[in-house]
Amino acid sequence: MKESWKPGTMIYPLPAVLVTCGDTPEEWNMLTVAWTGTICTDPAMCYISVRPERASYPLIERCMEFTLNLTTKAMARATDWAGVRSGRDFDKWKETGLTPIPGEKVKSPTIDESPLSIECRVKRIEKLGSHSMFIAEVLGIRADKRYLDPVTGRLDLEKAELIAYNHGSYMELGPIVGTFGFSVRKKP
Repeated sequence: MKESWKPGTMIYPLPAVLVTCGDTPEEWNMLTVAWTGTICTDPAMCYISVRPERASYPLIERCMEFTLNLTTKAMARATDWAGVRSGRDFDKWKETGLTPIPGEKVKSPTIDESPLSIECRVKRIEKLGSHSMFIAEVLGIRADKRYLDPVTGRLDLEKAELIAYNHGSYMELGPIVGTFGFSVRKKP
């Protein structure tokens, strides 16, 4: 039997990503975002939702670029720390020990420790209430070679130990329970 609750944000788990932003190394910042996702394949597009009071908000709004950096079990503490501390008060790079490297397609940095970084250019900002949604086109992807299969070149993110945000907690992703299309695939 189900119990009825008031409306809320209960779509979990979500990716826990570190969003990096800023035009120059002096202003580069990062923030933790769980409200993110893919919204289109062609052209490749995604979104992040950010509160206007966050220190990174005006950087993203002015620069109209950001980079999504997937996070791992080894990055969990830094991921949380970057989400609960403000770039107005701390140098998040120094405090988390994460390494910024210049972007290739955007001015915002990529996090070297991230297994996959997605460079984005904002196409539109939707002011929704508590958050604004930055709708962006994917300009480039940077994959850590450690997670590429040497024979097939396939990206093996299962080895990266990615984490997700789940109703106030960070969690490891579990074992694979199927692959795309497995439910309709003909059996040999």
